[in-house]
Amino acid sequence: MRQKIKFDKPKGFTLIELMIAIVIVSILTAVAFPSYQNYVRQSNRAAAKAILYENAQFMEQFYTENSQYDATVGGDGIANTGDDVGVVLPIVQSPRTGVALYNISLQAAGNATFTLQAVPVGTMAGDACGTFTLTNTGLQGAGGTVAACWNR
Repeated sequence: MRQKIKFDKPKGFTLIELMIAIVIVSILTAVAFPSYQNYVRQSNRAAAKAILYENAQFMEQFYTENSQYDATVGGDGIANTGDDVGVVLPIVQSPRTGVALYNISLQAAGNATFTLQAVPVGTMAGDACGTFTLTNTGLQGAGGTVAACWNR
């Protein structure tokens, strides 16, 4: 009587199977990572715009109390930011803590006008939207297309 010899199938993956899996993961990563980076940039922009609005509210409060946006109130004024407008903004970077991605400043202030700006720095320095601006009248500006940058 003849006995059948059984061979066990090898366990594990072949090199070809492993390489195919690596190629698939690489393709998925190549597609997903830029998308992720875009969402991070949009989130950073949204935080900077929110801080511009908060600072605009501060300026409106200042105007309500002093009837002007600049700091020559009562002859003594307010602490100077170094750009001769004399008003210290409550929030000067975005995000509020950690590494700054936008520097927030009061670009110009007069008795009846002001312009706030958020200048991208660090990893946001090359952003397509560039510097965001917001005036006392609510006029929005950006280094890129204003509608696309402010509405995303």
